[in-house]
Amino acid sequence: MEPLHYVSSTSQFSRIGPGLVVKAPMEVSKENPNHKQLEEHNAKAIDVEAQILKRLGRHPRIVPFHGVNDTGILLSEAVHGNLQAYIDSNNPTIDTALRWKWSLQAAEAIAYLHEKGVIHSDLRPENYLVHATVEPRDDVDPSPSLDLWLCDFGGSVCEELGLDGGHLPDDPFFDHRKPWVSTRETDIFSLGSVFFNILTGYWPYREGPPPKSMEGIIAYEKEVNELFTASKFPDVSKSSGGNVIKGCWDYRYQTAQDVVEAIKREIAVLGM
Repeated sequence: MEPLHYVSSTSQFSRIGPGLVVKAPMEVSKENPNHKQLEEHNAKAIDVEAQILKRLGRHPRIVPFHGVNDTGILLSEAVHGNLQAYIDSNNPTIDTALRWKWSLQAAEAIAYLHEKGVIHSDLRPENYLVHATVEPRDDVDPSPSLDLWLCDFGGSVCEELGLDGGHLPDDPFFDHRKPWVSTRETDIFSLGSVFFNILTGYWPYREGPPPKSMEGIIAYEKEVNELFTASKFPDVSKSSGGNVIKGCWDYRYQTAQDVVEAIKREIAVLGM
């Protein structure tokens, strides 16, 4: 197995074959006084994710699930990594049509989840993967067709299965004005900030990549928490997609499918 350096707080990844990775509970040092509790927490996240993925089955917007082994869960590998990293590295060259396609696909994934009785509860660009549906052909098109898979269901909720991963989104993807409970509204609000990132290339109240240092993360989350709690959001009234972004933040959509339809209308108006 080839270890992979994907960022995760509860899991570790290894490539076990072409296009196939295993996601396993992160090992915790025995020197950590809480290692038993942390290992149990990490193992629970993998168990929750496996059950959620079994329920979801195959769908073009969900990372393909290939079962489990004695280490963890088996998933298809997205060769272009996660959406956040892709945007951070390629933002100047991502065209408007692709940004809108990704926005639609991000919403389609959540509409499907909610249809299956699942709440993701940790939506952010890092939890969407960028994969090439069609590999580039120099004689036809030098660019692959880049599409999204939603991933990371260890913190998700499915009432029918009695599952609660016990997670809520981080800032700026969570509304602190609401109770700290995972609902469909939680995901819809998060989509507003996901769309903001996809369509502008940045997080709300940020003009560059997300902060990396712990000090920077804490300062940014404090600022956004205070602004969002005071119902102060970036002015998107003149921005492409601003109506949909603000609609998610203002809870104007009853369902994720309503969000999908709103994006389709925007795309139609733009003639894409």
